Amino acid sequence: MKITSNQEAREAAELFRVQHRLGLQPLGDMVALIEQATGIDVAVMDVDDHHEHGLTMRDPERDVMFLGVAKTPHPMRQRSTLAHELAHILFDDWAEYDAGNWDRRSYGEMRADSFAGHLLVPRQGIREFLGNRSVELPVDLSDVVQWFLVSPQMALIAMEEAGYLDAADKKGLWHYSTPQLAVQYGWIDQYQALQSQSHQHRAPQRLLARAISGYREGVLSAQAIATLRGTDVVKAEHDLREAGIVQKEPDGTLDDAITVPPFDFDLTDLDDGSE
Repeated sequence: MKITSNQEAREAAELFRVQHRLGLQPLGDMVALIEQATGIDVAVMDVDDHHEHGLTMRDPERDVMFLGVAKTPHPMRQRSTLAHELAHILFDDWAEYDAGNWDRRSYGEMRADSFAGHLLVPRQGIREFLGNRSVELPVDLSDVVQWFLVSPQMALIAMEEAGYLDAADKKGLWHYSTPQLAVQYGWIDQYQALQSQSHQHRAPQRLLARAISGYREGVLSAQAIATLRGTDVVKAEHDLREAGIVQKEPDGTLDDAITVPPFDFDLTDLDDGSE
């Protein structure tokens, strides 16, 4: 029997959790998880188009990969984008899709979508979380969204596959957004904190660490650190001082030029509806 994209995605997501000893619990910081698990640099940055979400690229000269995601006030969307791009990395199909043709989504794109759902909301994890209780909707939907930090639509798909609701229940709840549930069930402060985090510029950790080492050795300027972090030089210098990082006497030729790769992408179809 031919394996489906959903089956392949589920098996890969389960294997990833096993290999990295993640259990069935909700995943925390997705940027740090991807960087530590794969060794790939991840950046969160400004993009010009609000429809642009994420892209994985390879630098052929250095044979290194880079994952970029957009700053966004939609934290659950950002998490699903990161998980989606992780699928492309694991399946090594990141360069195969045609970013300009979304009329027919490829097998790899559908598989990456499914992988994100299975990684972020493992079905057995849902069963452990909800147990044998009789589900009350929409309060239990809110609980799943808050616990696993996913969109209501992703949570509904997982809850249906785990046997907690049927297609009619899912359809009836599909219109919910994360802010609606957060306000209604009292966790809007948590959601707004997540929004603030997902809307922050974030430099690749290894690249920033190397740049700070360069600053300490007197070969990079504080302006280079500020540029990499997406902040101003006063803030960068303050943080360096507070961390006790002192620059050696510079040789007079400090380098201010440091950048992360630009990217242009459109993953509108990743949306699970309005978050």
